[in-house]
Amino acid sequence: MSKFKLAMIQMAVGISKPDNLAKAVKFIQEASSSGASIITLPECFNSPYGTKYFPEYAESIPGGPSTEALSKAAKENSVYIVGGSIPEKDGDRLYNTCAVFNPKGELITKHRKVHLFDINVPGKIRFQESEVLSPGESLTMFSTPYCTIGVGICYDIRFAEMAQIYSNKGCSLLLYPGAFNMTTGPAHWEAIQRARALDNQVFVATASPARDENADYVAWGHSSVVDPWGTVISKTEEKEGVIYANIDLSRLEEVRKMIPITKQKRYDLYQPATLALKKIRQDDLYDSH
Repeated sequence: MSKFKLAMIQMAVGISKPDNLAKAVKFIQEASSSGASIITLPECFNSPYGTKYFPEYAESIPGGPSTEALSKAAKENSVYIVGGSIPEKDGDRLYNTCAVFNPKGELITKHRKVHLFDINVPGKIRFQESEVLSPGESLTMFSTPYCTIGVGICYDIRFAEMAQIYSNKGCSLLLYPGAFNMTTGPAHWEAIQRARALDNQVFVATASPARDENADYVAWGHSSVVDPWGTVISKTEEKEGVIYANIDLSRLEEVRKMIPITKQKRYDLYQPATLALKKIRQDDLYDSH
């Protein structure tokens, strides 16, 4: 299967976890009814985004109400669900984690955010996920009848080598649930997505929470899908809704034939890059299911 429909859900997230879950399920049903086969939720879809909220909203994966709701929705709608992210509790540690379900409702993998969002832009924004969260220690990809997909969460998208590893491992689509803010969003959100797509000649898609001007953390929104040529083929603005993209994987092969930057040629031409990448213990970072 070289064609499928992708849906990225940009939903408003409130204080009530049950209300957030009900809204997510409703949007999943809407996206499925519109023909989407793979549906992605935004980062922190069950909880307001903020370090003070993570301990309160955290739950186990699997077994918590959020993943139970996603499992049921995946099975009832016969779709793949990339569950944005939720605060995950594992022992005495908390993670920012994305759970992925197949059309049978089975949890097939989970991705713990590897690169925690620790930034300080003077006069603009300071945010330190590491005050509460622990980082994940592996990269995550999963297979579908359509293609192999790599998963990252928000700040992960800034690390080009992570996307390159996914591409080298055979991913055709990279999904990043994310919540860029009103400082980094206008400046970097679209540029980084297009860069990751162009760097690796893959599809890149992002799902953001909708913007809430009254929230402690105001998300930029603008969920998007970018093709291997770097063209934004679908996007929304700041409000709640679902965006769709008809993914045709033949476009990926077409772009790679026009401008060949295959793994072998890139490494042959740029030996320093080869040596640098060899320092990354890919097998230690990569978790395949």
